[in-house]
Amino acid sequence: MRLRACIALLLFLSACATSTPAPGIHGTRSQRLTNLQRAAKLPWTDGGQCVVREASRPWPVLVERCYRTLDHDRLEFHDTTGRCAVASTDAVAVGIGFCVLAAPEIAVGAVIVLGVVVVGVAIKEALDAYELRHAYPEEAGTSRGTKVLSRDVEAQRKPMTEPDPAGQDWFPPAPPNPRDRGHHPECKPQRVNHRGGNDPHNKCADRVPNNSFPGWDVFVNGKNFDALQLTTRTLWEVKTDNFNTYSDFLRGRVLSAQVAEMRIERDLARACGFDFRIGVRSEAHKEALGEQAPDLSDLIVVMDWC
Repeated sequence: MRLRACIALLLFLSACATSTPAPGIHGTRSQRLTNLQRAAKLPWTDGGQCVVREASRPWPVLVERCYRTLDHDRLEFHDTTGRCAVASTDAVAVGIGFCVLAAPEIAVGAVIVLGVVVVGVAIKEALDAYELRHAYPEEAGTSRGTKVLSRDVEAQRKPMTEPDPAGQDWFPPAPPNPRDRGHHPECKPQRVNHRGGNDPHNKCADRVPNNSFPGWDVFVNGKNFDALQLTTRTLWEVKTDNFNTYSDFLRGRVLSAQVAEMRIERDLARACGFDFRIGVRSEAHKEALGEQAPDLSDLIVVMDWC
């Protein structure tokens, strides 16, 4: 009973936190997508299967049903608002962690994840499927009874020019907001062949966690990127040079060239609504790039998979 009371309280707070209701199919889809994106940032022991099953329910209900499948050893909960400690004894009875996680809006620093989160397989598949289904503006007409254009019609609209013959199998980008859709065809990612013949580099790029298209480069905004994570809309470039073996002179030359290139790549990615990450093989390389370009330091990741 106390658990149910806590859930009822959190559902009430969730309703209060929403400015306008979102009834019907559109509201359900929006809630489902929001819940999947929120859950993708957490570690799950079942690959996110419970989350996918319950994603259409309000977030507090999802947490109630799937809380047991969290990897609790990798989570720290902090009641930064004090609400869970004093709002009701029911919240305390079911645990501060549950109360903090189920809150309608999680405060910054309230949930800390230890280590890197690899998006659960089931959640990743659900998000990828959502991206592929809902990337077209015509689909918005279904909520008003408007006929959705077929994929054949959409294919006829697709420009005939491809950046590479391997780009025949294309996929939609799911831009971050509706105004981007259909207005920036250069932002639609296209799967293309890896450039060059650097197999170690290509294998490293293919192993980027949650890479949606291993075995291929991704062509976006006039640039070939090494990897794309559709679940988080993140484009990647990887640097596999043996930076630690370079002389001071060579390090300086390499850093200057890479920083200039990375800033261009970052701006191209962000212009299309994507996040951007840079993978390097050593901590020394990461630190050197960060010193050379502080504006890039938060984007650089040491690749433990290479």
